[in-house]
Amino acid sequence: MKPGIDYVGVTISFYCNDGKGKFLFHKRSKNCRDEVGRWDCGGGQLEFGEDPIDGVLREVREEYGCKGIIQEQLPAHSIIRFQNKIKTHWLAIPFFIKVNPKDVKNNEPNKIDEIKWFRLNNLPTPLHTGFKYSNKRYSDYFKKYR
Repeated sequence: MKPGIDYVGVTISFYCNDGKGKFLFHKRSKNCRDEVGRWDCGGGQLEFGEDPIDGVLREVREEYGCKGIIQEQLPAHSIIRFQNKIKTHWLAIPFFIKVNPKDVKNNEPNKIDEIKWFRLNNLPTPLHTGFKYSNKRYSDYFKKYR
């Protein structure tokens, strides 16, 4: 059984920022499950029995090798899309996370080709479909961090 395909997967996504208007993105490598070559902020599957707050901070450490401070949680929402002609359904629980840019590193080089900082008015392409959806639907939340 595969999460997101055979049943609704639960992902904790995060929007790491420096507190001065820049957001951290990474380019997904060929080793990722989906959205290869697309720019994303980060996230991962919520583990069984794990609190979303603990999970998102764990994922930030795993992907970027640093500690983060939760600034805000967005409403949970579904991301329904087609990947390789297969319908997928993930429930996203997203958070804004402040990180110190000096502490950030590519902590998963086999899944992340590169990391870079961007302002929301100058985002990289192509973007992960989940981020595009959340950024559009919750634009008022993102505006607070510009």
